[in-house]
Amino acid sequence: MPLSLTAVRRYPVKSCRGHDVDSAVVEPWGLAGDRRWALVDDDGVAVTARRHPRMVLITPEPADDGLLLRAPGAEPLAVPVPGPGPLTDVRVFSDTVGAVAAAPAAHAWFGEVLGAPVRLMYLDDPRRRPVDPAHGRDTDVVSFADGYPLLLTTQESLADLDARTGGAAPLSMTRFRPNLVIAGAPAWAEDGWRRVRVGDATFRVVKACDRCVLTAVDPETAETGPEPLRTLARHRRWDGKVWFGTNLVPDTPGAVLRVGDAVEVLETGPVAQPTGTPR
Repeated sequence: MPLSLTAVRRYPVKSCRGHDVDSAVVEPWGLAGDRRWALVDDDGVAVTARRHPRMVLITPEPADDGLLLRAPGAEPLAVPVPGPGPLTDVRVFSDTVGAVAAAPAAHAWFGEVLGAPVRLMYLDDPRRRPVDPAHGRDTDVVSFADGYPLLLTTQESLADLDARTGGAAPLSMTRFRPNLVIAGAPAWAEDGWRRVRVGDATFRVVKACDRCVLTAVDPETAETGPEPLRTLARHRRWDGKVWFGTNLVPDTPGAVLRVGDAVEVLETGPVAQPTGTPR
């Protein structure tokens, strides 16, 4: 079965709800419109659904001049892209990058929805934030994503994981927040990919993605549970972490991805043998 791109997904505000698109432009720091906004606390630390699970219920809808924010029990709010202004440091894990604050109404809206003081920040120039040099080149940059421009997952790996959980309800791919979903490969084949072509775009596969408690937050209800981390810990654990999906860095910015694009694995490499690797 040939490999194909079955879904393209963007997340306008880091850790809030994403949306599927039929096509998207690849930029050096990720898909156009992906994770250019983030919430921060009073210390300037990026806030995610790890800390506030209700963030997965907030829907940011892209507009020509900003975002339209929606959340259960809240009035919608239009937020324009902020104009040039002073930069405020935003800390994403070990990185610090300057960003511009949105209008005060946006801070108040998010604070009311989450029940905590937060501010909405816009990354006007993602070229300020390099990727981890251990897994990228000096010129590689990233938006407000955790560490790398894009995340790829495969339908077959999710199906294998789902079968191993033994749950009555299948796991949703949205728990893993990928940008690109691929079909047609054997389960976990992506562990060995090093370069891929998707349509006209080529990517380096720089690092497998270690997963955190955010995957245990149900994207439809914001409730937390033991899966998929419990099953990943039994079958996909090595280096003290659990793994699902893989991180990409684009080598052809400006290319357009379209659902249905053919996918070709250009280069493979050795596969780690974690405890409980599916065979």
